[in-house]
Amino acid sequence: MHAGCYTAIITPFTKTSVDYDGLEQLVKFQIHNGITGILAVGTTGESPTLNWNEHNRVIQEVAENSKNQCACIAGTGSNNSDETLSATEHAVAAGVDAVLLVDPYYNGPSSLEIRKEYVEPVAREFSTIQVIPYVIPGRTGAQLLPEDLAILAQNFENVGTVKEATGDLDNMKQTRKCCGTDYVILSGDDGLTFDMMTDPDIDAAGAISVISNVAPKAVSDMVNFLNQGKITEAKKCFTALAPLFGLVTVKTMEKTTFGDVTCRARNPLAVKTLMNILGMPSGPCRRPLGKMTQNGIEKVLAVVRKTQADNPEILAPVAEFFNVDIDERINTPKHWESLSYQSY
Repeated sequence: MHAGCYTAIITPFTKTSVDYDGLEQLVKFQIHNGITGILAVGTTGESPTLNWNEHNRVIQEVAENSKNQCACIAGTGSNNSDETLSATEHAVAAGVDAVLLVDPYYNGPSSLEIRKEYVEPVAREFSTIQVIPYVIPGRTGAQLLPEDLAILAQNFENVGTVKEATGDLDNMKQTRKCCGTDYVILSGDDGLTFDMMTDPDIDAAGAISVISNVAPKAVSDMVNFLNQGKITEAKKCFTALAPLFGLVTVKTMEKTTFGDVTCRARNPLAVKTLMNILGMPSGPCRRPLGKMTQNGIEKVLAVVRKTQADNPEILAPVAEFFNVDIDERINTPKHWESLSYQSY
């Protein structure tokens, strides 16, 4: 894959189905604001709760709407290698440029097994497209190690990129050491992208971003500045975006009749909540994801209000493309009253 900013696009839903018209609008919004590529049906797109017919159609729609305009990556990973092979076959037929394979979740294969029984079969059967392992042990309970990434890169010309979301800078340095200078490391953690791209021992080439769903131009600008060596300009973008990066996981303390508990709203819940507040196509999350708490909504509002007050250029593309008044949306309760649970 090329260096740049790829958006792990949200899948918009109605109450009963995928909102394909909304999906088309989101793809156009991303392309209009200069992203390098779009990842369809990654885990941010709630891939575990789409059935395979929906999954395949989302990939088809994104591939068609991005053709000749930006790269299209399809999330075809699962914890079942046969399903992954089938999904990849469909994605290749749809014309994608690459597939993303998240480490198999729950069943917990070793790194050796992930390489031999999961990534290698896909890379071998579909040699005409790029195969991108997605390493995120905090979500999957498994991890493809740097050494196995290097073996894959050595044996397969189409496995030369990784989406790195371990949160472990030492692991990333080991990936660079094992895989060499030509290997492409893409950040899978918005808050670490700046560090990953400026650390010469990691030398990441870009990001597959969540926050680019609402701020594609700003995230793309930051990545492009970093690739051009314009660190001062990139740091300014990073500082402006930093509050939004915190929305990937929102933690609150909630009171129950049995004592206080920590509630953690994980991606994509807070970002979809923000998109709803802003008037973008989003819809609800699919069960078992649900709603945020009222305290969580207040955290989202605090972040977006600070961003709008300090750096209104960040959300200006949303206002322009979707014809909304950002200040009105983030200060009028009717836009979020239905988005949270009324009690814990």
